[in-house]
Amino acid sequence: MDEVAAQFAARIRDKDPQALVEFIELRKPQLLAFIERNLSASLGRKLEGTDILQEVSLSAVGSLPTFELGDRDPFSWLCQLAEHKIIDAHRKLVAAQKRSADREQQSPASSTETQRGGFIDMLVVSMTTPSGALSRDQREFRLQEALKNLPQESQDALRLRYVEGLPSKEIASRLNKTDGATRVLLTRSLARLQELLRHDSEFASFIIPPRMPSGFDSPSGPDDAD
Repeated sequence: MDEVAAQFAARIRDKDPQALVEFIELRKPQLLAFIERNLSASLGRKLEGTDILQEVSLSAVGSLPTFELGDRDPFSWLCQLAEHKIIDAHRKLVAAQKRSADREQQSPASSTETQRGGFIDMLVVSMTTPSGALSRDQREFRLQEALKNLPQESQDALRLRYVEGLPSKEIASRLNKTDGATRVLLTRSLARLQELLRHDSEFASFIIPPRMPSGFDSPSGPDDAD
């Protein structure tokens, strides 16, 4: 930490709000770049990085009287606040909107549809959580860990479908697969993810008993057609 940053950090630890405002302005380009790197495409279509930056600034100044910075770098604290704001924004603007749209298309919703919608909402949020951030919701964190057990192609397909909201034909084009093979990949990937979480009590009300496509678990089963 350079001398100027160290001076700001000392003043911020002393609960000086003006020092915090000046520090945020000084590091604004770096903080905005961090936010924009972590915005998903779907969320980026709904708000600007500057919107998140403004919320971070207000939250930081508002919480300063009771927040203990300790030995932390003020910039890392601001980045953590930004991560939380991005997650919250996605819950409000993307996952909630998707749930509303699903309900309009599937009214009245069956219990199975409701279960699936809740699981998909968690999947969307977990896949848009900034890299390296520990989710405040343990279910989302466990879902992140389960996702790591899927092949990268499966993770990419799920992200393109449920986070970016792309139709299977466009996903197929991006993955260099046929539309039919992509639909099978999406079905199997989601089923495998639910299978990995099936015995976790945290997901008891969200997991639909999986129906694996024929040959999914068999080493000698047919490969997807590309």
